[in-house]
Amino acid sequence: MNNKMITYLPIFMRKSKVYNEIFNAEEHQFQYIQTDIEDVKKQLDIDTATWGLVIYEKDLKIETDLSKPLDERRSVIKSKERGSGKIDAALIQIVAEAYSNGEVIVNFNGTIIVKFIGTRGVPPNLDDLAAEIENIKPAHLSFEFEFTYLTWNEFDNYNKTWNQWDELNLTWDELETYREVM
Repeated sequence: MNNKMITYLPIFMRKSKVYNEIFNAEEHQFQYIQTDIEDVKKQLDIDTATWGLVIYEKDLKIETDLSKPLDERRSVIKSKERGSGKIDAALIQIVAEAYSNGEVIVNFNGTIIVKFIGTRGVPPNLDDLAAEIENIKPAHLSFEFEFTYLTWNEFDNYNKTWNQWDELNLTWDELETYREVM
C-alpha cells in the first residue's frame, strides 16, 4: 500500500480492508485538492494564470476576449498594470515592451514614435498596444510605429544560394527570425 496516512494507524488497523479502502478513497480526494491548490497558485501570477486572467481583466477594466491567445491577454494585463504615472518615453517604452515581448525605442519628436528593435516584423497584438497607447498618451500627441525587418545585408551574411534557401521552405515570418546554428 502506498498510502502515507495509513502509517499513522496502529498496526492491527493497517491490515483492515475497511480502513485501507477508506484511506485510499481519502488519498484520492487529497490529491484532487492538492491539484486544485496548485492551480489556484498558478492564477496568482500573470505569467502562469489561465482562467484567472478574466479576474485580472475585470479588475483592470479590460474587455475579455477569450479568442485571443493567453500570452496576448497577459501582455495587455501587464501593460495596463504598468501604464500609470507620468507620461513620458520611459512609460510608453515599458508599456510597448510588455505587449511586444521585445525591446523598443520610444522617441518624442512632436509625435510618439515606437520602434520595435527586439522583435522583427509586426507584433501579433499591435491593435491592443495601439489602444493602450491611445489611452495613456496626451490627447494632442499622435503616435506611430516603426518595425524592424531582415535586411539584404543580414540575408547575404548567411552565404546561401537561392536554391539552399528554397530547400528550407520557410515562411516570411520564419525567415525574419531565422538563426543558423553554426
